Amino acid sequence: MPKQPIASDATATPAALGFSMPAEWEPHEATWLGWPHNPTDWPDKLDTIRWVYGEIVRRVSPGEIVRILVNNKTEEKLARRYLTRAGADIHRVQFIMHPTNRGWTRDSGPIFVKRQKAEGRMKKGETAIVHFHFNAWAKYDDWQKDRRVPETAAKVLGKRLFNAEFAGKDFVIEGGGIDVNGRGTLLTTEECYLDPKVQVRNPGLGRKEMDETLKKYLGVRNVLWLVAGPVGDDTHGHIDDICRFVNPKTLVLIKETNRKDRNYHPLAENWERIQDLRLEDGSRPEVVPLPMPAPLHFDGYRLPASYANFYISNAAVIVPTFNDPNDRIALGVLGELFKDRPVIGIHAVDLVLGFGTLHCLTQQQPA
Repeated sequence: MPKQPIASDATATPAALGFSMPAEWEPHEATWLGWPHNPTDWPDKLDTIRWVYGEIVRRVSPGEIVRILVNNKTEEKLARRYLTRAGADIHRVQFIMHPTNRGWTRDSGPIFVKRQKAEGRMKKGETAIVHFHFNAWAKYDDWQKDRRVPETAAKVLGKRLFNAEFAGKDFVIEGGGIDVNGRGTLLTTEECYLDPKVQVRNPGLGRKEMDETLKKYLGVRNVLWLVAGPVGDDTHGHIDDICRFVNPKTLVLIKETNRKDRNYHPLAENWERIQDLRLEDGSRPEVVPLPMPAPLHFDGYRLPASYANFYISNAAVIVPTFNDPNDRIALGVLGELFKDRPVIGIHAVDLVLGFGTLHCLTQQQPA
């Protein structure tokens, strides 16, 4: 299949051509994953994590294709063996050969946009990919293989690839740093993208420049900024550990009720901020509290365990659980909000050792 050109001139942005990012609950063609192979992501737990992937694929594959990035044929063979033994439908899995540094596909994988109207020769429903130039959260040095994943995805799928840029420079965000309602509103955090000193993705860009660029490349009209995320988040404030849309008008927002917990004050600030935020139509969103599990630690580090890191697939909403009494409450809250598909807990105590869970590993491809 011929390689698709990268659209980079200012007039060819997704928004200008009628593309926008769909909400996660809208129909998927596929879910993308990167097979786990980097032992530094899950110290002494890599084999355990492969079984967690088996459970993810088992739950997601009944409703859509699962596209898994593998380093080579040997790794594909290994993945097939684990997935088959875990009871996943291997016939619903497509393996794509692309070497990766890590498996956090939410952040390095293809971020899709979709045309909402037909125009000329361009059809309604056409999907394309935006290249947001992953740089390992502006923290680690090994990102070169991961950065090329959107290029490989565009080539394999025959999709248009948009080059996200601001003033001629690559524009960097990660999929875990944004959440959309599919109607024109995007959620993100100041901690992640406006901090001038820590993990700076786009040096010199402030709120105005960020808003402008997000609108151009994701087709949104309204950007909402929360403050900060839970302690221990390696990404420095990704929204997918904090606040998520569950329908066009409703958000779940994590809430720490223990005043002695280190998360209490930063998360309380988000609750203050959200009272003043408005959706694209000027209405106030409904905000539903999502509890926090008790603190989890590993090797002296506080881990960013959060029920907000759920993933909405066609067949089910899969939710990280932590052997905590609040698991039941979180599953109940989400079960009341998602009436059209089952809400299923997946054990994530081992998974969160990598500083992320289910949403961090997955990336949806809209139908």
